[in-house]
Amino acid sequence: MFRYSICNVSDKEIFENQCLALERNIKDLHKGKQLMDVDGSIVQYYSLGDKIITVHNSIYLNEVYIQSEFDLNIHFN
Repeated sequence: MFRYSICNVSDKEIFENQCLALERNIKDLHKGKQLMDVDGSIVQYYSLGDKIITVHNSIYLNEVYIQSEFDLNIHFN
C-alpha cells in the first residue's frame, strides 16, 4: 500500500483539486463512490483495473492524503 500526504490540514478545495489531478493524469481511472463521515471527512474512491485508490479529506487526522494499491509517481513525472 502506498500513502501520499498531500496537505497537513483538511481542506475541501485541495481535496477536490487532488481528485481532478488524478482524473486528468491517470488514463482509464474509474471514479467510484464518494462517502462522507459524520465528522465531515470525505473519501473519494477510484479504481484502475483491480487496484483501488482513495483520496481522503480527513477531519479526524486533519490532513488530505491518498492511499493507493500501486505507485502513483509514474503518472506524475
